[in-house]
Amino acid sequence: MTRSHLPSGTTHGLDFLIPDNWAADQALAVVELLDDLRVRICTHYQLALHELQREQRVPRANAHPNDIDDPF
Repeated sequence: MTRSHLPSGTTHGLDFLIPDNWAADQALAVVELLDDLRVRICTHYQLALHELQREQRVPRANAHPNDIDDPF
């Protein structure tokens, strides 16, 4: 079994197993639940999430290309 690329970038840890025998309506119910949860979280934390994402994606102004944060 190959791992899917996750939006979080997680590449290790415990697999979250999803039964392969769900009916389509069961899978859709879970997707809709996750969509609703995402909307509620984003609505409540919209500004903080936006700022955090911006900080994570924009390189630091004083960072040097040869700087290594984690040498291991």
